[in-house]
Amino acid sequence: MRNKYATLWIWMCLCPLALDYKAPDADSGHAAQILLVAPTFAAALALIFIAPRFREASPLRRFVTLCLVLSVPGSLIAQFVQDNDFGNYLRVVLPFLLFLLGYAMACHPWAENRIGQMEKALFWANLICLVFTFVFGIATGGGMGGIADVRFRIVSVTLLGLQGVLLHEFVLARRFSPFMLAVFLGTVLVELLSVTRSLLVGTVLLFMMAAWMSAPSLRYLLRSAIRTFIVSIVLGAMGALAVLSMPSVSEHWMQRFTAASNTQTGKDPTTITRLAEIKDQFDQVTSSTQSLLLGEGYGHYYRYSPQYLPDLAGQISEKDFYAIREWAAGHNFWIYQLFAGGLLFGLALPLAVLVTLAHCTLAYRRWRAKSPGAPLLPVFGRSLLLLAALPAQSIGGNPLGPRFSGLVFGVALGLTVATYCRLHRQLDAKARLRVEPVTPPPSARATAVAQKPPTQPPVQPPRPAPFASAAARGSLKDATGSEPHDADRTRDLRQRGMPASA
Repeated sequence: MRNKYATLWIWMCLCPLALDYKAPDADSGHAAQILLVAPTFAAALALIFIAPRFREASPLRRFVTLCLVLSVPGSLIAQFVQDNDFGNYLRVVLPFLLFLLGYAMACHPWAENRIGQMEKALFWANLICLVFTFVFGIATGGGMGGIADVRFRIVSVTLLGLQGVLLHEFVLARRFSPFMLAVFLGTVLVELLSVTRSLLVGTVLLFMMAAWMSAPSLRYLLRSAIRTFIVSIVLGAMGALAVLSMPSVSEHWMQRFTAASNTQTGKDPTTITRLAEIKDQFDQVTSSTQSLLLGEGYGHYYRYSPQYLPDLAGQISEKDFYAIREWAAGHNFWIYQLFAGGLLFGLALPLAVLVTLAHCTLAYRRWRAKSPGAPLLPVFGRSLLLLAALPAQSIGGNPLGPRFSGLVFGVALGLTVATYCRLHRQLDAKARLRVEPVTPPPSARATAVAQKPPTQPPVQPPRPAPFASAAARGSLKDATGSEPHDADRTRDLRQRGMPASA
């Protein structure tokens, strides 16, 4: 549908939340955050109303939509059963609601120019979020001198998603521009300054996925891996040189790698706290059949499991350990979904993401090998790598905890599913037509039969009376064709009692 405000709504939907920030404390900044969310909701709803609709059904689209409906609106059932604090529930479920809203907005057969506007708005929104988060984190954290406090605030919530889009341009499209290289180098610098190991692991996983998607065979895979390795070495060396120029950052990296050896128990305290959080969530959700089926609900309180208190000896006191009581989305995305939604409502969302990634990645490799010039194939690849950043980011935290990342990953899922449906109809249908006979639909066959004139039985020319011409001449050839037949002679022989052949 043509609408002169569609471009404005696309930018209004994606860009305001790029300026979303983490307030210094839980009791401040709510008014500004509401002002950022309101235009996103309004613009997304407007785009949903004017979006074109699919005419054909798709099993993948139906499956993903069902999973999201079970996960987000279905969370109301657990909320009514558990009766959690409603304010906490709304704060935690808001990113998931934005995820559903982004999916509903993007999962439509948009025209190619609209898809281009969405991709452009997504890229610039991610870039704005990267720069704004870095500057805001340094300003509120006391500058680069206190790296231990700043590193938690300078990382964009969609940093890996931005890297995934850039990796598509480098590895799959083989397009290199100074601007894109500078942006990617900036993301690597933020990773190194944040002293976050999980982000580096996520970047490596995205590199490996991009290399696998670009190579239809083992030979091409090796070539792509070598090319990717060279690019990563160059960018990593540049980032490492920049970090080594700051002694405080390099010293903090050494502390991170030797954190386990510097403790009394010889275990990494960050890993132990994550395991303690997972253990308590798992114990709560498996405490009863009702909790296992329906979950504890979004915004439910959890703490650290006492089982891991001895492993944190010397790192935290017993009083502080038992004082920990959180209601925000847990660090582990997969376990928290089970904790919040149970088996009925919690596992649907992770299952939808994993099934979409597996199914669409295999389809992308097949279509790239057979029809590399398909118009929507680059869009499909970029949205796939953007969506792949969700499980990559879940290594170090919950990707659907922040509001902006929930919206971005929802749009990525919607674009992936919608583009898959269109490419499947175009490319796979053409492949079937090349090997199967074309049979017109029943309505066309009925029309053709109705328009065809009724067939008449074959008309033979009138046959003359038997032997009419021969009787007129008085003679007729014998069946053997040896001599003419004389009728008078035959009559005389009959009168004499002799056979006619005598």
